[in-house]
Amino acid sequence: MKTPLAALGVMLVLAGAGCSPVQSAEQPAPAATAQAQGAAPARHPASGLPLIEVAVVRGDTRITFTTEVANTPQAQARGMMFRTEMGDDEAMLFPSERPMQRNFWMKNTPLPLDIIFIGTDGRISNIEKGVPYELESVGSDGLASAVLEIRGGLAAELGIVPGDRVEYDWPQ
Repeated sequence: MKTPLAALGVMLVLAGAGCSPVQSAEQPAPAATAQAQGAAPARHPASGLPLIEVAVVRGDTRITFTTEVANTPQAQARGMMFRTEMGDDEAMLFPSERPMQRNFWMKNTPLPLDIIFIGTDGRISNIEKGVPYELESVGSDGLASAVLEIRGGLAAELGIVPGDRVEYDWPQ
């Protein structure tokens, strides 16, 4: 089932940030996981996180990513820290149970990243550059229901812009 991220916000929780958290990591873990629903999702070989397909959609254009879901406070706190590779068709998703202002930093993250903040309407609100090892945070323009990280510079290369819709298939 294709579902906008905003509709899934009630089912999922965001506890940290993709690169490294700036906000409290005391928020609860996601309420709904594929395992809780009886299905075992595919898992990323390096992180062990569940994998889903996430699509960025603008008109007839659909760009898909095989996406790790940071679905626990620990996974969200670690994010892409210490990782040295990310393919052009890969991403990491940080879902929220409730929309909130999100801030990310790049502590211990050697890869440049595009940090894509997704608003409550399931559309991209803003895209920020994640500079390797940067301790100064970047934040969402308003409340974010989720955050998607992709290789640095890829959003511009693919024409991903604020206003694009973000969808994914959540494992049932």
